[in-house]
Amino acid sequence: QVHLVESGGGLVQAGGSLSLSCEVSGSIYSIVAMGWYRQAPGKQRELVAITTSGHSTDYADSVKGRFTISRDNGANTVYLQMNRLKPEDTAVYYCNTKGYGGDRKPFDAWGQGTLVTVSS
Repeated sequence: QVHLVESGGGLVQAGGSLSLSCEVSGSIYSIVAMGWYRQAPGKQRELVAITTSGHSTDYADSVKGRFTISRDNGANTVYLQMNRLKPEDTAVYYCNTKGYGGDRKPFDAWGQGTLVTVSS
């Protein structure tokens, strides 16, 4: 079983910065991708940023140039540095990890979510 523990988030004024982290633990053979998604009230969950085992990254257009995703492979941890935050970035942010467990079966695991609130 794979567990994701998120930290970070909170309340920040527009223009400020926040950093999220997500540590993945459990029986893991390999991680294929690690990413961050968010869900604002009344909206569907959307991809914010993702990084793959090949070190490629992709971002939602709305956060390009402001957010940076990074990964510590040794610690199975993924980070999201969020700069120049806007009120529209307010949402619950979820960590997601896809890979193969120790039993070589694929997994698609989610964190519990952390709230980011940006005040205007």
